[in-house]
Amino acid sequence: MAQGKQTPRQKMINLMYLVFIAMLAMQIDQEIIRSYKDTTGSLEETRALTENNNSIFGRTLAEKAKNTPDTFQAPLDNYKGLEAKADDLVKTIEGLKVELSKQAEYDQKLEIQESFASLNNTEPSTNIFFTKGDENVPSKAAGDLKSKIDAFKTYINQTFGGNPLMKEMVARTNKQMISEFDKPRNGKNWLQYKFYNQPLIAALSNLEVIQSSARGIQGDALSIMLQEKVDADIKFDAYQAIVSAPTIVVQGEPAQGKVAIGNYSSNVPGLSMPGLTVTNGQGVRNLDTGSLGDKSFAGTISFKDVNGKEIPLSYNHTYKVIAGAQELKAQKGAIVTADKMNVLYRGLPNPISGSILGADMSGISLSAAGASVSGSGGKWTVTPGGGNSVTLTISGRDPKGGVISQSFPFRIKNVPPPIGQIQGKNIVSMPASSIPNQRVTADMPDFDFPVSFTVNSFMFKVPGKAAMLINGNSLSSVANLTKGLRNGDIAYVFNIQATATGLGNQQLKNIGNVIINVQ
Repeated sequence: MAQGKQTPRQKMINLMYLVFIAMLAMQIDQEIIRSYKDTTGSLEETRALTENNNSIFGRTLAEKAKNTPDTFQAPLDNYKGLEAKADDLVKTIEGLKVELSKQAEYDQKLEIQESFASLNNTEPSTNIFFTKGDENVPSKAAGDLKSKIDAFKTYINQTFGGNPLMKEMVARTNKQMISEFDKPRNGKNWLQYKFYNQPLIAALSNLEVIQSSARGIQGDALSIMLQEKVDADIKFDAYQAIVSAPTIVVQGEPAQGKVAIGNYSSNVPGLSMPGLTVTNGQGVRNLDTGSLGDKSFAGTISFKDVNGKEIPLSYNHTYKVIAGAQELKAQKGAIVTADKMNVLYRGLPNPISGSILGADMSGISLSAAGASVSGSGGKWTVTPGGGNSVTLTISGRDPKGGVISQSFPFRIKNVPPPIGQIQGKNIVSMPASSIPNQRVTADMPDFDFPVSFTVNSFMFKVPGKAAMLINGNSLSSVANLTKGLRNGDIAYVFNIQATATGLGNQQLKNIGNVIINVQ
């Protein structure tokens, strides 16, 4: 067929073959470009999630530094320096990506078929990173990019290089955050290999990898800073004694007062509570109810912090002893008590019992400005609204027909925030292999009202990997994330979303995080 003159039909067939081969090559290029674009989009989503996690944990570190500056101020200062270097690098790269897209006339909203020419354009990358397109003459933009990468890496090595807990993070930085190869690849240096004569989508992807690595390293360092100080944070160096006791007791009837250290712990080193019977970290003593009048339940307790230093804490609670039923037969007066101590919880129907001494119970009433009241016959429910206190007024008639009205102040407290738990604790220790077998729950410890929670979703984070959104309450889907965990690593369960039953129309507060220490 190569010999002799070709017929018009043969020429047409040959031309069709050429067109077919060209179309096939274009289709292959489109698939490669599509793959690059999908990968870049996935990296951008992961970086956005990492930046959100870094923001959350950064605020946590700042709060810890505010509460315990001796322990956390230095890590916070180091993190702020790292955050500034990372922000500078990410911002510089973002500007390069915008300029690349502008020169290529690339519109992200267009489909791959419509933006193929822009994504396949090699001129923007060559022009921006090389002076006059000469691959041997890096541009100022290229020099700025390399200097920002080197500044980020240098800060990490100088700040964290001597910390054994940061060893792997520093090694990862030195491996990923490079601006030059140890030896040329295919005869090209780092800048030429990454950007010279590269299609727009390849250049954008290479830049996104640097941004994602910087944010991931920033997150790893932050997690280690929080992990490193977990034990030191439990020093009780800014806590006080908490007293739980009634404010009104009846003469001759038993009553107790309880004292504990906040945050409550059932096993406090060196705990001493003179004059109290200690059980599970709580000291108990029967109150003096032998005579009428104002009384005081006071004393000093102490414990030892992690350094062996003894920390004394004083407590003082006052209460009133009133006359019992037999003594009240000939007396007038009113009594009102809260079934849940002397505190009413905002937004909840608090049960209240009241009486007027010697009066017909069916004829007494209870009112409260700023709260709704329902019930009768000495049993009511009071639902407080705003403010820090509410005054309950009980009214009725004594046996002689005289009107009695007496007011009683009560404190209003917000419903306590729930905490996340695994195995009934918010800080647990277990092997990595056991984590997928666990379930996340929520609870309000020591809250007197019947409240239950259904966990709907949460975020799960391990060092070196992006946080994962989990629907439901089971950790079974995190098995792949936990395979690489080792002894001493810490996993976090945070942003727990749950539905509460028993809180009425209360808006559910943020649920506390769960820390998993890997054994």
